[in-house]
Amino acid sequence: MIVNGERIRALREEKGMSLHDLARKAQISLSYLSEIERGTKRPSLRTIEKLAQALNVSKARLVEPETKEGKINVGERIRLLRTEKGWSLQELACRAGISASYLSEIERGTVYPSLSTLKRLAEELGVAPVTFLGQQGTLGARLRALREEYGLTQAQLAAMAGVTAGLIGQIEQGKVQPSLKTLEKIAQAMGVSPCYFLIEPDASEQVLSMLNPDLRELLADTNVQAVLTMLANMSKKEIRFILNFIQLFKQSGFCV
Repeated sequence: MIVNGERIRALREEKGMSLHDLARKAQISLSYLSEIERGTKRPSLRTIEKLAQALNVSKARLVEPETKEGKINVGERIRLLRTEKGWSLQELACRAGISASYLSEIERGTVYPSLSTLKRLAEELGVAPVTFLGQQGTLGARLRALREEYGLTQAQLAAMAGVTAGLIGQIEQGKVQPSLKTLEKIAQAMGVSPCYFLIEPDASEQVLSMLNPDLRELLADTNVQAVLTMLANMSKKEIRFILNFIQLFKQSGFCV
């Protein structure tokens, strides 16, 4: 189980806590906490529990949701969330409609569950199914999948986006989070919106479901979609020009 020290620091700073504050609240030494945040120490599960409690977050938020190469796998993540709720194997298995022995094998990593089973487990544990898919749901994995779909190497994409191949590699591996400016460059090079890398699967449908019926009907209009497509490919300067033109048009009182 790999603890994300940078995430712990970010959560601590988000809550306005100093190193000393968090160390005292979690009842661990200041130097030990500092080493955890720098990634030079791997805390025990008990220490993770103390930190999660002190930060008022789930233990799952402090670990890396990645694959087996030294990272937490699907089974380990399910077990972590289950124990956090205080449920036994039998209880979660009963809730999800599967056998306790099958769940035990999933948690040990000896079998990989079907997507339907993952969905049921996610629903009972109160998380999105993508939580268990690890890197498949991350920005880096989406970037890699799209790059490979286009038949591009990391070096080719880097040249198109005006960044280094090393940076593309680090983003795909989940080692760094790109700035919005970098993400915009990559998205533009690949002909997609930056939101493609940020919005979870089905999130667009969830957003649409929140709109009123009149607006949904408007967005379904082919002419409106054509305009939105053109806007998506415009620069900030071009969009600002269009907005200024619309404002002048409205102020003129001209009717058609």
